[in-house]
Amino acid sequence: MAPSTSSAITLNINGEKHTLPVDHRTTLLDALRERLDLTGTKKGCDQGQCGACTVLIDGRRAVSCLQLAVAAEGRVITTIEGVAEGEDLHPVQQAFLDLDGYQCGYCTPGQICSAIAVIEEHAAGWPSAATQDVRPEAEVQPLTAEEIRERMSGNLCRCGAYVSIVEAVARAAEAAQPPSGGSGDGNGATEAEAAV
Repeated sequence: MAPSTSSAITLNINGEKHTLPVDHRTTLLDALRERLDLTGTKKGCDQGQCGACTVLIDGRRAVSCLQLAVAAEGRVITTIEGVAEGEDLHPVQQAFLDLDGYQCGYCTPGQICSAIAVIEEHAAGWPSAATQDVRPEAEVQPLTAEEIRERMSGNLCRCGAYVSIVEAVARAAEAAQPPSGGSGDGNGATEAEAAV
């Protein structure tokens, strides 16, 4: 008897459990879009190179086109549809809206999910290739424009809205940090926004 090529799985997406039968080869992206009608997550390259399909899995960013749906069972998945708190936009969504961190909007859901994770990764002290001081005891420095560009480099914007995207991530990161007195240019712009 041939082994089964499909299974019934339960996915925890945006705080709701969804049970569905899937072929073992179905990606999380295809399950979200085609089976659950959660179309906010976009299909771009389908090869893990553009970041349009970025979602959060257990709070960490992942390109859903490379993640099999069966491997996501038991994990906490957050898509763009689940980042807002009811009618209140997530601070990253609000920053993208306020600073025009988009043009056509196709890449925006993936950009926002990545930005949420970038801010959390940075706050946790995770270094990037642009981090100046990577010693474990080093104090976490404010996100610079260079640091944001490096950390967001897995998300492409074909329209070229990168300047506004960096400004939006900087604004949201600044809002997420407790006041420290001295970060910014005195005119309401963060250090990263002023450097763009």
